[in-house]
Amino acid sequence: MQPLRLLLVEDEERLAGNLRQGLSEEGIALDWVKSAEQAEAILARKSYDVMVVDVGLPGKNGIDFLRDRRKGKDSTPVLFLTARGSIEDRVAGLEGGGDDYLVKPFAFAELLARIHAISRRRPAAQTPVLKVGDLEFDTVKRRARRGGKAIALSPKEAMLLELLMRRAGEVVTRDMIVEAVWDSDYNVFTNLIEVFVNRLRQKIDLDPKNSMIATIRGAGYSMKAAP
Repeated sequence: MQPLRLLLVEDEERLAGNLRQGLSEEGIALDWVKSAEQAEAILARKSYDVMVVDVGLPGKNGIDFLRDRRKGKDSTPVLFLTARGSIEDRVAGLEGGGDDYLVKPFAFAELLARIHAISRRRPAAQTPVLKVGDLEFDTVKRRARRGGKAIALSPKEAMLLELLMRRAGEVVTRDMIVEAVWDSDYNVFTNLIEVFVNRLRQKIDLDPKNSMIATIRGAGYSMKAAP
């Protein structure tokens, strides 16, 4: 069996560090981010079986983050963590789309049991193959094809293509690309984004004059299905 994939959204570093260690030892594949905004960036290119989300995040709080995810049809089971345990707070979390609610401090064994419980509620896995027109990308095997013909991609080209395909028809900003593909490794004084976008165009476009990746001047890029 594949390990349970979990996204932890928690700004308290000591708690997050302890949870990362404990959950990893239980065989759970875990990614950790500190804010809702970072979570949205990573969710643009990856999917998870469960999310554990702190309610009191800096910036957008956990409940508003999940409300936005539910509006976007994200049905990933979510366990809220919070320092507030009133009935009103619990109701707000559940009405915001949460599947369970755990008040800090908590026992690790209880957290683990609740994670496994809500993970069993998740819907059947969606197809791992993204499609835009006749372009396909297998998010598991990391392989792209257009018109049935295989396209060789580097790891970062694959990450960029997946981001653009998941957001097809939307504007993908430079900041979104940096968060999803380079994170803290990106040097803002380089033109790496333009270089990689041009490489993708050369590999996926059949007609250079009608690229599937449109440049939105002053904003970013957008994936469209070529006619």
